[in-house]
Amino acid sequence: MLDSEEIRTVNLLQNLTVVAALCGAATAALAQPSPQNQWPGQKLADTIVQHWPAGTTGANATEGKWAYEEGVLLDGIAAEWHTTANGDYFHYLKASVDKYITPDGTIRGYKPEGHTLDDIEMGRATLLLYRVTQDPRYAKAARFLEDQLAAQPRTASGGYWHKQIYPNQMWLDGAYMAEPFRAAFAATFQQPQDFDDIAHQLLLMDEHMRDDRTGLLRHGWDESKQMPWADKHTGLSPEVWGRAMGWYVMALVDTLDWFPADHPQRIALVAALNRNVAGILKLQDPSSGLWWQVMSHTPHNGPMVQKQPDGSIRIGMVKAEDGNYLEASASCMFTYAIAKGVRLGYLPQADAGPAKKAWDGIQKRFVTSDPDGAVTLHGTVSVGGLGGNPYRAGDFAYYLREKVVDNDAKGIGAFMLAGSEMEQALTETGPLARSTGLLPSSKDFANRQPPPMRRVDVMVDAWFNSQTRRDAFGATELFHYKWTDDSNSGYSFFGRAFRRYGATLSTLAAAPTKDNLASAKVYIIASPDIPSKNPSPHYMDKTSGDAIEAWVRAGGVLLLFSNDRDNTEFEHFDTLADRFGIHFNPVLSHHVIEPDHKPAEVVIPAGTGIFGNGFTAYMKDTSTVTVSGPAKALVTDRGDVMIAVSHLGKGTVLGVVDPWFYNEYADGRKMGQYRGFEAAQDVAAWAIRQAR
Repeated sequence: MLDSEEIRTVNLLQNLTVVAALCGAATAALAQPSPQNQWPGQKLADTIVQHWPAGTTGANATEGKWAYEEGVLLDGIAAEWHTTANGDYFHYLKASVDKYITPDGTIRGYKPEGHTLDDIEMGRATLLLYRVTQDPRYAKAARFLEDQLAAQPRTASGGYWHKQIYPNQMWLDGAYMAEPFRAAFAATFQQPQDFDDIAHQLLLMDEHMRDDRTGLLRHGWDESKQMPWADKHTGLSPEVWGRAMGWYVMALVDTLDWFPADHPQRIALVAALNRNVAGILKLQDPSSGLWWQVMSHTPHNGPMVQKQPDGSIRIGMVKAEDGNYLEASASCMFTYAIAKGVRLGYLPQADAGPAKKAWDGIQKRFVTSDPDGAVTLHGTVSVGGLGGNPYRAGDFAYYLREKVVDNDAKGIGAFMLAGSEMEQALTETGPLARSTGLLPSSKDFANRQPPPMRRVDVMVDAWFNSQTRRDAFGATELFHYKWTDDSNSGYSFFGRAFRRYGATLSTLAAAPTKDNLASAKVYIIASPDIPSKNPSPHYMDKTSGDAIEAWVRAGGVLLLFSNDRDNTEFEHFDTLADRFGIHFNPVLSHHVIEPDHKPAEVVIPAGTGIFGNGFTAYMKDTSTVTVSGPAKALVTDRGDVMIAVSHLGKGTVLGVVDPWFYNEYADGRKMGQYRGFEAAQDVAAWAIRQAR
């Protein structure tokens, strides 16, 4: 998912690990691997798609049950879709949710009287389906879950009860079940007032649930201090449970995806992530790179054996002499949160090393493959809770009694989440690498705010193309070639291509000026409006053109995406493009009459300096380009210039005859064979490389 910021610049720290990878051929590095060479997360995703149809688990192969276990599984599937653009993953996610959602948006089998945060979790997949399909039934289901949270009982401090049956109790699990969904809902349906309380929920836990010895958070907090498991002075449960900490740090990195850049509590959430990752890294097992089931009892010495109480040997179940063991789901969750935090600049670059070590340890200790390629994830504890019937004391002995299972949905979801990040992880050093200015490592975090953030900001225009639509509840929103638009018309996958390299995204909903372009390193203008698309279009003018030209001369990277004669404006737009020797011709070229796609096939040759070894692309209904002056043709098809590049001063301009990277042709649901997803990553890599 992309950041919710639509107008103001996103104040995230740039992850400059990008730059080393950019020195090679981007396409070779980023193209989909062959089946025998797939990334681990993809292998497991393919196993799930094949063996667990429509989200049913191995233990429940019937219709399924609306529950957080399946929700976490679908979070992993969604992450792999966003990382690979394998359309099969989206179709799997949709089929999984559709078995619960009726045509009027009712969730089958939902029990609202239970007030359980666990049942909110699948709202994330539901909301994603709305954002992609714009089908109002998904929005109605998501609204129902939002209303459930509005009615959720709260502690005296305003924290959500974990469930109706657990009064006055906050569990770390609930952070992940509720807050990323609620943040996504607030961003999608323009409810900025909700972010205050979202931050409050997360920061309450960070403030009140800390274990003094480890610096981590205990599993539960009974604010009333009435539960038998609760400490009579603090209200805390006895131990730090690995997966509970995993839920919490994943909640932080996923909530930050949607959090407004200028919200006063954003920096506090980043600080909470740093603070907790500091404790997590200090307890990483130095030998395996993994983490223990009970983190407040991690062994420091003593022999480790693989033999189980029943005499069997289980992959991933390496126990210390006190019975504690390395656990799969927590290890995957920490790997995901740390790797994502590094990529997006919340965490120091040095934390990438421990994440990579953990990922390698997960493969060695927890993963096996069958001869047919099916993957099994071992070593996930099935459950962990407090109180209830039978009673769970939350002590060391309790956590070791819960059974450990294979292919648990929670572990699998976390594994795919981790895999999606490790697939995006890039080399840490390179000729263009610079210091991030952050701490050397989260281990050095000393409970202080991170230093000022650096960034490479990629800005998309929302002035010359300022089309709007109504959302499911009637509010007006920008769409069409926008980062926040997940539907066919959006640039969300193009945005993810930049985010893969740690760039930040912003949107300029005003005429460009020297001041409002100053923060951007890359500026994208796609298909300027005409009256049939927007009754009140903003046309390129001399003042705007002068500002953009000066910005390019100073080192900016400008991407100009045109369209065909019937879908974009040419006369005014060319007053800008002509400054760089790129003239868009108002024609209808490469016209497609369904189902014949051949006219839109464009051969991208090797040697362009952007696209590696070349491939066949898809550009439907386009203009053409005439080059002059400093511009040169980069891609020509059937005598027509399709892509041109120009250099002016210190800057670079790329002109393309088509919007090209909108989701319909980049997200893999329709025509992934044309490699629009990989091409988007190539252009993103090239643009950032040009942005000096």
